[in-house]
Amino acid sequence: MKKKSLFSLLLGVLMAVLLVGCNSSEGSSGDGKSGNEKFKVGFAIKTQDSPYFVSLVDAVKEYAGAKGWDLTVLDANGDTTKEAENMETFIAQGMDLIFLDSIEPDAAVPSINKAAEAGIGVINLDSGVGEGAKDITTVYSDNKQNGRLVGLTYAEKMADKEIKSIILSGAKGNVAGMERRTGLFAGIIEGKTGITEEEAWKQAEAFDKELTSKGKATHAEAKFTVAGQGWGNWTEEEGLKASEDLITANPGLTTVLGENDHMLFGAMTALKNSGAEGVDIVAAADGAKAAYDLIKEDKYYATGENSPYKVAELGVKIAEEILVDGKDMWSYEDITLTKPAAVTKENVDEYYEFGF
Repeated sequence: MKKKSLFSLLLGVLMAVLLVGCNSSEGSSGDGKSGNEKFKVGFAIKTQDSPYFVSLVDAVKEYAGAKGWDLTVLDANGDTTKEAENMETFIAQGMDLIFLDSIEPDAAVPSINKAAEAGIGVINLDSGVGEGAKDITTVYSDNKQNGRLVGLTYAEKMADKEIKSIILSGAKGNVAGMERRTGLFAGIIEGKTGITEEEAWKQAEAFDKELTSKGKATHAEAKFTVAGQGWGNWTEEEGLKASEDLITANPGLTTVLGENDHMLFGAMTALKNSGAEGVDIVAAADGAKAAYDLIKEDKYYATGENSPYKVAELGVKIAEEILVDGKDMWSYEDITLTKPAAVTKENVDEYYEFGF
């Protein structure tokens, strides 16, 4: 009887140990939640009307999917009202975190703050937002330095030659676009005059203000003129429309500058239609593979690297630090940047795989 009782006791202890082990294994799912629960993450995208945004969505899907997260994507189709509705939907669904690529910086602030009030952190991807937004951080390429590096390399090419250009911008008030073109101006001014980077930024900001107020701007010492600015809404079709009249009104252009590649593809068509030849195509940032192909063929001078894959990877990494590792969402800097680069014929092969 004693042996039987002892056996029963040992068997009970063994069963208890096994049960604890099983429960421990089931609870360590690696997603910061018990059992087999998954994180629910939303992505409110401004539009998918260009390859960059399509690639950004695909990249977020890929990286979030690799973590086992449930990702829902809602497209605002360029409508700020729809964007606000999409954010409301994510809040109502109780998302664990929201990624946002906003249409207009200030219009997105109320939605971001509503999410924060509901305990849902928002990571902005690609586009910055207005002041007062209670977001985690904004992840994008280093627009300023991308533009500056491209401007520096183009200034080296042009040396003492005059630059007579037009510029295609994406959307009025867009933070990323403003940073890109100002960086481009800073690099050209710095490279052609030999002033310090700090002074070049000051002069570039003054140059951009002149462009915005007068529709054109000139830096005499740098022999650099932007004869007109068109708004191409980031697309090839609108880039074509925006550049046609500017090209006609400004014969003898040396350069068409742009805030992304696709608007410049439209400008290339407009240049061809007008019969203009020998005009350099210079993008402050983007990194479309079609642009990389043209760079290899000497038909496109340079672009800054704005890889949607690198932006998405960094955004998902930050989300994982918060959701899985428990890092304080309010501990991040306002801006988190990918590494800048000017992509030219000399280094295009190094960056090609990260293009879109």
